[in-house]
Amino acid sequence: MARSVSSIPSAPLPAARDVLELLKPVTWFPPMWAFMCGVVSSGVAIDGRWGFLLAGIVLTGPLVCGNSQAINDWFDRHVDAINQPDRPIPSGRIAGTWGLKIAVVGSLLSLGAAWLIGPWVFAATVLGVACAWAYSAPPFRLKSSGWLGPAVVALTYEGLTWFTGASVMAGTLPSGQILAVLLLYSVGAFGIMTLNDFKAVAGDRTTGLRSLPVTLGIANAARFACLVIAVAQAMVIVLLWRWGLTWSCVAVSVLLLAQCALMPRLLSDPVRHAPWYAALGVTLYVLGMLAAALGLGGYLG
Repeated sequence: MARSVSSIPSAPLPAARDVLELLKPVTWFPPMWAFMCGVVSSGVAIDGRWGFLLAGIVLTGPLVCGNSQAINDWFDRHVDAINQPDRPIPSGRIAGTWGLKIAVVGSLLSLGAAWLIGPWVFAATVLGVACAWAYSAPPFRLKSSGWLGPAVVALTYEGLTWFTGASVMAGTLPSGQILAVLLLYSVGAFGIMTLNDFKAVAGDRTTGLRSLPVTLGIANAARFACLVIAVAQAMVIVLLWRWGLTWSCVAVSVLLLAQCALMPRLLSDPVRHAPWYAALGVTLYVLGMLAAALGLGGYLG
């Protein structure tokens, strides 16, 4: 049975390298990339707004994303003891309640930085931080659902950070075109988040987490994820075509076809090939995001 927080003994201050590992810098890239797509899609010149731009990158990457990793690892410490016991918290390198303290401080710093940037950015950050806690922490623990968990991560990693980038530049609510595209790329990211669950199927089954690979089966979950990834981008292509953004439409189409060419190998053995697809297919996906953002920036600028 898991011990309550109050029953966990005090522990020495963790090493900086272990805190950095807890915050997982490798995970900061997707939200920072989505933030930059938001900046580009706004059509607003960067000149004179470099301070806002840098603040937004720090907010979406090290602060909000890094903090979400700390929150998740604290509340997943018992699952990680099965799946990845060498992580900082289950290994004891970040002992006692330090994991929880880091998560709380990270949340406060994120909200403070967002407040200084602007009201729309603050609103998005409040939602993002709330989702991070609801995703991992009881009583909500949305990650226990194979539907709600990936949806929340996709919305915050792609949609909210794109929204933040556009808001930083425009200083107001982004246009309807931007909102439509960022929502569709968030839907596609749901499929990517589902593929990410293949690495922890054994631990999820043991601890009762109902990820889609557990509930649908590995093969069906992989097919569903590929379908979601492809359909979301196809809808983006339709919108770009309707808005007359021909070059962006062609670029996203080519990148989608390349992803579709990779999917048969993924489907042949999803558990084995999911990391391979994450390296290649997801790279093509985010390049498509940039192509769409460039088109929107020219259209709205």
